[in-house]
Amino acid sequence: MSSDAVPIRVLLVDNNELRSQMLTGALRRRAEFVVQTCPLDADFVLNTLSQSDLQVVIVGSDRRGPEMCLPVIRRIHLAHPEVAAVLLSDALSNELVVNAFRSGAHGVFCHAEAGLRELCRCIKCVQEGQVWINSQQLRCVLDVLTQVPALRVLNANGEHLLTGREEQVVALVSDGLSNREVARELNLSEHTVKKYLFRIFDKLGISTRVELVLYAMNHGNSRTAEWIPG
Repeated sequence: MSSDAVPIRVLLVDNNELRSQMLTGALRRRAEFVVQTCPLDADFVLNTLSQSDLQVVIVGSDRRGPEMCLPVIRRIHLAHPEVAAVLLSDALSNELVVNAFRSGAHGVFCHAEAGLRELCRCIKCVQEGQVWINSQQLRCVLDVLTQVPALRVLNANGEHLLTGREEQVVALVSDGLSNREVARELNLSEHTVKKYLFRIFDKLGISTRVELVLYAMNHGNSRTAEWIPG
């Protein structure tokens, strides 16, 4: 790195203290990076991003399962689309890779299969606006490129209760997104999202977002869906 080069500002988000300490120490020894850290908590991460001019966020998978960090990546993408997010995990299944990119990740990195040098290349790659993904993972992503997150909600007789757009709203709310984030994801206004929620509540006989999430968990199933334009 030349003496006049500007270092890349990185936020490491990880609840694995040992891994976080090792990676933070290693990256801080390299002049091309300035590194901050914070726990894997969406509100904490968004608050940190709003107060700092960060360029890349590395999100380490949670002990409860790597899929637990996907809502955090989704919220980073919606609130700060200019920031490149990378999913860091000890293992990457095809499903996890697809869901990471669907959530807004710019790259996926398997810590168990690659070392610090490759991680540095990954950070530089996504900071430059590129995507970090291998050819096999790319094929999996391309296979589902036309799909959209949706949750089919059924009644006791297996009959559909909601429209396709309403099912998308349920899926995003179940992921923990706010009305504003759902609106941004579906290219709608917040007012329209509220109207959708009122109709959904009325159809399902519920009155709160918590009830909606519980209902979706007990009566819903994921599905492959065609893209529904706004």
